Amino acid sequence: MSKYLTNSAVIAFDSEVKHEYQGMKTLRNAVTVRSGVVGSSYKFARIGKGLANQKSSQAIVTPMDIEHARQTATMANWNAPEYTDIFDQQEVNFDEKQELAQTIANAIGRREDQIVIDALTAVTFAATNDGDPDTGRVFDDSATTNFTLDLVRYAKGHLDDIESPDEERYIVLRALALQKLLEDSEVTSSDYNTVRALVNGDLDTYMGFKFLKIGSRAEGGLPGVAADRVAYAFHKSAIGHAIGLDMKTTVDWVPERTSWLCNCIYKAGAIAREPQAIVKLQYDEGV
Repeated sequence: MSKYLTNSAVIAFDSEVKHEYQGMKTLRNAVTVRSGVVGSSYKFARIGKGLANQKSSQAIVTPMDIEHARQTATMANWNAPEYTDIFDQQEVNFDEKQELAQTIANAIGRREDQIVIDALTAVTFAATNDGDPDTGRVFDDSATTNFTLDLVRYAKGHLDDIESPDEERYIVLRALALQKLLEDSEVTSSDYNTVRALVNGDLDTYMGFKFLKIGSRAEGGLPGVAADRVAYAFHKSAIGHAIGLDMKTTVDWVPERTSWLCNCIYKAGAIAREPQAIVKLQYDEGV
């Protein structure tokens, strides 16, 4: 195998990986992203609510004393390397290149999702809404039911109560939870929903939430065990995702192995910016 590889072959491989990555990433568009971050962390700003006060004639104004807070997302370094001999005599076999590109892109895409899921999991949750901006809300039906529309309604009610914007609300849940939800006639009936749930067996948007499904993953996926699974509902502004180095591919010749080392490097971290706008939904997957 030649150690020489044309720039066009490297560019073609890089483009293939990015194409696959853009097509399969799940959670990036559901969170607040800051790209090009310099350093090892990024501080997301949170500005509290203000309360208008009545002003008397010619009196000195009284500041609202709006609370300002910062949440720090610490970034970590990740890569997805693989030795390969698909590059041969300055030629690249397209089928094998595509397969490797998909494998690398999927690995980085799942890791990015897990970074966001871990930030959701790290939130402290309470069973009541006491106005604490640093505490999320939990609804626990794990003792009685599987994932149902009741949990979706609970999440909507909480986000409505704290006056979270109606747009850009998401629910990330296990694929099996979405399957269970599709058994509900209210979800699949054209009287309540679009035909997508009927024709495709999938649920895109319902009750103002966009549904994002996560399967069983080696990275960890959504937390919980069968009798106590977890899904999360949240507003896009609730999670901050800082990216120091976005997905970048490298292709390097390694003489000792007489092979090319194909790699994808990535540096990122996430943090809950607005925990109050995150809802933990617990259910029994076996019911």
